[in-house]
Amino acid sequence: MKPNKIQDRIRFFIGFLRSGAGNAGLRPGPVFAVVATFLLALVAAFFGPRFAEGSSAKKVEFEVGRIAERDVIAERTVSFVDEEATRIRREAQERLVPANFRYSSDATLESIESFERFSEFSQALFEQKVSFDAYWLAVQAEYPGIFPKLTMEALFRNTVRGRILDSAGSALRVVLDGGICSLPDSGLDGFNPDAIEVVRVSSGRVQRERILFRSIPTLDKADARIRSVVSAGPYPSSLEALAPALLKPFISENVFFSAEDSALRLEEARSRVQSVMKSVERGERIIRKGFIVSKEDLQKLQALGVAASPFAPARFLGIALLLALFCVLTVFLSGPRFVGRALKGEEIYLLAAIAAAYLLGAAFANGMHRPVDAFPSAIFLPTAMLSMLLAILLGPRAAFVFVLALPAAAFASGSFDTPSFIFAIIAGSAGAFALQGAEKRMDLVRAGTLVAITQTAAAAGVLLLGNVPAEEYLAVLFWAAFNGFVCGMAVLGLLPVFEHALNAATPFRLIELSDLNSAVLKRLLTAAPGTYSHSVTVANLAESAAREIGANSLITRVGAYYHDIGKMDQPDYFVENQAAYNRHDDIQPRLSATVIKSHVKAGIEKAVKLGLPKEVVEIIAEHHGNSVISWFYNEAMKREDQVNADDFSYPGRPPHSRESAVVMLADTVEAAVRTLKKPTMSRLDKFVQELIMAKFDQGQLSESDLTFRDLETIRNSFVRVLAGHYHSRIEYPKTREAIR
Repeated sequence: MKPNKIQDRIRFFIGFLRSGAGNAGLRPGPVFAVVATFLLALVAAFFGPRFAEGSSAKKVEFEVGRIAERDVIAERTVSFVDEEATRIRREAQERLVPANFRYSSDATLESIESFERFSEFSQALFEQKVSFDAYWLAVQAEYPGIFPKLTMEALFRNTVRGRILDSAGSALRVVLDGGICSLPDSGLDGFNPDAIEVVRVSSGRVQRERILFRSIPTLDKADARIRSVVSAGPYPSSLEALAPALLKPFISENVFFSAEDSALRLEEARSRVQSVMKSVERGERIIRKGFIVSKEDLQKLQALGVAASPFAPARFLGIALLLALFCVLTVFLSGPRFVGRALKGEEIYLLAAIAAAYLLGAAFANGMHRPVDAFPSAIFLPTAMLSMLLAILLGPRAAFVFVLALPAAAFASGSFDTPSFIFAIIAGSAGAFALQGAEKRMDLVRAGTLVAITQTAAAAGVLLLGNVPAEEYLAVLFWAAFNGFVCGMAVLGLLPVFEHALNAATPFRLIELSDLNSAVLKRLLTAAPGTYSHSVTVANLAESAAREIGANSLITRVGAYYHDIGKMDQPDYFVENQAAYNRHDDIQPRLSATVIKSHVKAGIEKAVKLGLPKEVVEIIAEHHGNSVISWFYNEAMKREDQVNADDFSYPGRPPHSRESAVVMLADTVEAAVRTLKKPTMSRLDKFVQELIMAKFDQGQLSESDLTFRDLETIRNSFVRVLAGHYHSRIEYPKTREAIR
């Protein structure tokens, strides 16, 4: 390959990686975090268990055949696979497998048809009443050198020669049905030395027959086989002398060695071989000082992790490859297509830190002393706590991705055995979905209880699968339940820290922010009571509409409460806070517009200072979009010759989320409907429709992902809420006529 082509391939590969990371929402910093996590996980997979053993597991170099310099006593009970014994058992089982031969119906049919043609040929000559000399010459012409002359003469002169031929054909069938084996010159050395297995397939049914080598029928034994069949069957006595010479020319091999079937039988035998398990009991003296170290002693040491095992490059590469694949898969599954949104940089750093800590913890837990042999090491890890935190901070989809990825990566790296992997998957899944519908922090206690029950059931299932003695259940089940309760309590304590560190809009934090008794909303009530009342009504409108279109109603409500906090600095310039006097009557329209639109910037500054979630800050910034303050713009048009619409436009951008768009529409509708006199149902419906479509025509909804069906649902929701609010002013035609 030419150098320029190699460079092109490298550039293409780098571009592919960059595009993949971009699709997953990753930037250079987070990419570095992912790579660092992968390297740390790889280190943990190899060195974690060794450090976790502590001082009692000090690495000691032992060699087979050398004298031990000190005693080694097992500090825990462990079971391990005796590889050498397992290999011997496997080879023995393989040698017991007989070679497979296939019975060929086609070869049998060909032989029988050949004899039938000879029989018909002879019968035709017999019917012509030819002399023996003519018969012999005809046979020699058709079957030259096949039959002895004496055999043909005995057949010709037999008075029941037709019956002899029919009986010979019947005997031939019996001989061929028994099979005539074709033994290959080589290929049978690795199979059972005493027997073979003949496979027959008839009408879709498979029949297997085991035949000892000394009883295998071959062409060499055809004469004896023919005599045995004829002497034992209901055949004419004269056939016994004629049968060998008469039938042997038509007997051919019809059972052939099948290398494919034999290989399958070997594979089946290998799969059924159970590993030879050995165990080291706690307190057992494995090595005695002054004694020669045996191969079995070294196996026990390696099982306990005391002896340093040799570095295995293949295993290292295998673990590295699997961990890399898990990293790539997790990155792509954490992208907007699956999670529903692009993760922020700080969220990716959090996930990378959690993944690294979890895999490192799994490696350490794998090497820790367990009170019970069947104790899954995953019980030492707060898997449910991590999944609960991620479900609250990032959503259940992101949590579920990591619930699958982290235990799978720990299993691939050897830190988890099968029981630990099963337990971790179930515990993480329970944690990810235990908080569905939770709105209060005390719901975490309920979730912790649910997780504890689920983990106890998972531990019981693992113990039952492992056929563990009943006396070991209590300790494992206790720790499984304890882990669940601790995870719930830990989330209760850690959640506020992560909420403020990530500035996350979790349901619990949003519920707290929606409390109308909060300090900032109380100050809004005092400084701008009209704005406060307006915000509460907007929140009712927006929350109802958001719930009906499937948007986040909690974020919508909180955003509506805080969307006008920028008006607290100059409340008298806003109509909802004015009584008889309007400050705008004394200033120019251009200055009025500047004051009005300044509340957006002031609101953003206050929200950032208060540490409100990003989603709420965006609603404050976008609730007017970049629309024109039409009243003051029109006034300026009356007074000035040239007016730039940008000078009278809000400094924000059109809403980028459905929640922000709903708040914009609710704000517009609530403010405008106050001017509507005698708001009947039909007038409300028409008025709200006009207001919504005006925002649509102005392009304020083009980036919000709202559909026309959503707009129709929002309109109906607004009308229903407003009708209830203004019910005392609505006049219905029938009621009016009844009064008259």
